[in-house]
Amino acid sequence: MQNGLVFDIQKYSLHDGPGIRATVFLKGCPLRCAWCHNPEGISPRRELIVLEGRCFGCGECRRACSLGTSIPGRGALPARHERCRLCGSCVAACPAAARRWVGEQMSVAQVLEAVWRDRIFYDESGGGVTFSGGEPLLQFEFLRACLGACRARGLRTAVDTCGLARPEQLLALAPLADLFLYDLKLMDPARHEQFTGAPNGVILDNLRALGAVHRQIWLRVPLIPGINDDAPGLQAIARFAAAIPAVRQVNLLPFHRTGLPKLLRLGQASPLAQVQPPSAEAMAAALAIFQDLGLETKVGG
Repeated sequence: MQNGLVFDIQKYSLHDGPGIRATVFLKGCPLRCAWCHNPEGISPRRELIVLEGRCFGCGECRRACSLGTSIPGRGALPARHERCRLCGSCVAACPAAARRWVGEQMSVAQVLEAVWRDRIFYDESGGGVTFSGGEPLLQFEFLRACLGACRARGLRTAVDTCGLARPEQLLALAPLADLFLYDLKLMDPARHEQFTGAPNGVILDNLRALGAVHRQIWLRVPLIPGINDDAPGLQAIARFAAAIPAVRQVNLLPFHRTGLPKLLRLGQASPLAQVQPPSAEAMAAALAIFQDLGLETKVGG
């Protein structure tokens, strides 16, 4: 049976497509966006996190770890250490449940069982199931199987993608997804690579190709102060979107700081620790740029 690595299933989601939805987060992403609000979804492997509010520094994790005496410091072990073998001894030993795994192997049947329970909410609200990440196409076979299982049960489906995927795989999913939520961050390839770790050529080509075979695409544009909120850059994104009739809606997503504590739990620092969310005036100006080209645009969603 097809299995995949899932790091969360969010029930009663209102921001990943129309209506009330269940959002299934698959682990692994080819991008390294500086503003990522789900950094626990970037690595394609299971990870260990430490919930700082629960840890009281008793040191049981260090005593349980076979490497504990050789790792500098006292009290609790750090969330990440280069010699860690992810054996899980510290997780089992923690009396406060402060150390936890991120990433669980699940079968298609287990995912379907989890999302099927709330079908009454999908039916009444026009919602369904969204597969997100990370980047769900990194687990293509598992994603395709999950989409097929949902469609067989009559559940509406959506795929939230960064677009950096093999074109043939993306297009193979088109008949199985009612909606694509497609992220577009920057048009300038050099700046895109600087802030996400990869150029955007494949992402743009894939959006054009998807728009030729699918008629329901919502473009999602994160607005990051100092990185992609300048008028010329937003105008370039708006012009590109306006040239693809399948883009039915644009969602402008203001930068928020919820990813910062998640990075700390993973033992990492944020490169945008000093960046604040955009102002209401900045969001209104960005909104006008897209609306002036006739694009249905909203803040959030």
